[in-house]
Amino acid sequence: MSKQVEKIKELVAKREQARLGGGEKAIEKQHARGKYTARERIEMLVDEGSFEEYDMFKKHRCTNFGMDKKHYYGDGVVAGSATVDGRLVYVYAQDFTVNGGSLSETMAQKICKVMDMAMTMGAPVICMNDSGGARIQEGICALAGYGEIFERNILASGVVPQISAIMGPCAGGAVYSPALTDFIIMKEQTSYMFLTGPKVVKTVTGEDIDAEHLGGASVHATKSGVTHFAAKTEEEAIEMIKSLLSFIPSNNTEEAPRVECNDPINRMEDSLNEIIPDDPNKAYDMYKVIGAVTDNGEFFEVQPKFAKNIIIGFAR
Repeated sequence: MSKQVEKIKELVAKREQARLGGGEKAIEKQHARGKYTARERIEMLVDEGSFEEYDMFKKHRCTNFGMDKKHYYGDGVVAGSATVDGRLVYVYAQDFTVNGGSLSETMAQKICKVMDMAMTMGAPVICMNDSGGARIQEGICALAGYGEIFERNILASGVVPQISAIMGPCAGGAVYSPALTDFIIMKEQTSYMFLTGPKVVKTVTGEDIDAEHLGGASVHATKSGVTHFAAKTEEEAIEMIKSLLSFIPSNNTEEAPRVECNDPINRMEDSLNEIIPDDPNKAYDMYKVIGAVTDNGEFFEVQPKFAKNIIIGFAR
């Protein structure tokens, strides 16, 4: 019996260690940047106590460049299943406190496992990216891992919803994958999406550019249209994910979730009679038109700052 108790104690201790990611100091650094850790982000998103973590003790297999001395449980990504408003979702969050959230061969295996299970179960995939891209010490193995993830992004497209939240300075493969997903949410000021950083751009083209103008939320929300939503805080970004999920079905065979409408059944919007001006050269507010015909006046706009000559979004 005592041997079993010892084993259980060992397991509990290992779990505690795994939950610390890159360690206390690295977590403090993450908080000092105004960012939450991977586990804190998942906690904010999912229903309390619903998160079931996979491969908590997985470690990388790289022995080059002194990596054999740098081992962390979980290898820089927290992945598993959970529920959001009672609906099954699969979620993974990259942990910037472990090797800058860089992707290794084993991290890719964890991500692919979650994506495969989402396809099997017909549930949305939510990823929270905070990563410097491929783990350079692993070279081709890390890049091959990205190839596996991209393939699953393509196969899942149109089958289950894929939502990406960019929570940090993501480069290279860490943004190729989100760009293949259905919806992207960026956190203003602390998140970036670019193929290579400002220093590489300076070396190759001679152009001086800062991270914000190269791939910040403002650029992608207004000029490139890559991001669909920009959030001022991480809390707001996570609320956006929840709102988005409430409008979309879990997969391509299901209906979107129904929500009770409190509007009176004979609601008439007299404002619609007067909203179009007699003068055809005068503009009028389309948001008022949309609000007048949707349940509870609710409208969840997609890409509000991009191509402002059209309004798109979700409503009931």
